[in-house]
Amino acid sequence: MPSHVVVVGAGLGGVKTVERLRAEGYGGAITLVGGEAHPPYDRPPLSKQILKGQWEPERVVLRDDVALAELGVKTRFGVRATSLRGTTVGLADGSEVAGDAVVVATGVVPRTLPGQPDGAHTLRTLGDALALRDALGPARSLLIVGGGFIGAEVACAAAEAGVAVMVLETAAVPCERALGPRAGMLAARLFTEAGVALRCGTALTGFADARTVTLADGTTLGADAVLVSVGAAPDLAWLDGTGSRAQGGLACDERGRALGAESVWAVGDAAAWWDPAALAHHRGEHWTTTLDQAAAVACDVLGAPLPKAAPPYVWSDQFGMKIQTVGRTGAADEVLTLHGAGLEGGPVKGTVLGYFTGDALSGVASFGAPALFVRYRALVAAGASRSAVLAQAGR
Repeated sequence: MPSHVVVVGAGLGGVKTVERLRAEGYGGAITLVGGEAHPPYDRPPLSKQILKGQWEPERVVLRDDVALAELGVKTRFGVRATSLRGTTVGLADGSEVAGDAVVVATGVVPRTLPGQPDGAHTLRTLGDALALRDALGPARSLLIVGGGFIGAEVACAAAEAGVAVMVLETAAVPCERALGPRAGMLAARLFTEAGVALRCGTALTGFADARTVTLADGTTLGADAVLVSVGAAPDLAWLDGTGSRAQGGLACDERGRALGAESVWAVGDAAAWWDPAALAHHRGEHWTTTLDQAAAVACDVLGAPLPKAAPPYVWSDQFGMKIQTVGRTGAADEVLTLHGAGLEGGPVKGTVLGYFTGDALSGVASFGAPALFVRYRALVAAGASRSAVLAQAGR
């Protein structure tokens, strides 16, 4: 049983690890280190309610100073971790925090493009969201580089505010990484049906300035504001020389223990956990995955039985509907329509797709059909057969 747990990263993963440690009865010291001066906050609302001006920053706080004090947590906010030596964490102000167990929960930082100017926006932090919200206030046009879930949510918010939006995506369809190519076609329809100009298969070669980009064909495009949303990289530069890397994240076993480092665990977007089914390390950049990992790591630190993890669940609010996925939906041997007719040219809303690997259901994606979607979560967890899934769908 460790006497002092140091949690590096004060986002969702860090806070939920702390909460689970206390819930499991841990009475030792806990220090929570965070690079931002803000109290820990939730990130999904940044591209939704915060960007739209529906919520103010205090609505997204996970635990304020009083609540953290009630948990008996010592905080070091506004100072980044710069090194890890054994289980001693070095900080940017020259101080150190020595524990006998360390949980890495530093998350990710936005990827940038070569030559990207400072004036081009990214969206990861609360400060980013507020800056983009301020920029969209007087803007008449917005150019978004990257058509993933974040890009789609920002496009939706801007279009609702009357801003003319253009999205540039290098892949053949938007949201392909999360949905795969077939469901990505439905995502593309949501963009265009909402009046968003979408250009897929478009390569960016550079920036003329913070508001103007140059394309591979030599044309230039400008807007009042530019958002670069091309994914994120694990925030692990402070760990250079420590542990192993896989898929860009800190390589861990299936319990979250960092490989090559004693008494170090990792959770959330920065962690690449071993996936016994895929026989590979996998980095799951999802809210619910982070919750499951935080619970597992807290239990493992204390030597308690690990809770059973559910299949990865993801949601995104886009263009007046909730897109939900469960399980593996980025790639599959076969994608079948379970409900709706979106793939046949009918309405996107109400479409539910099943992803099959071999004969087993490996994932489901739903477009504005939460009541139908809930039927399939247990079937994904069980790897149900194609015939059983189609029978559930009435097909």
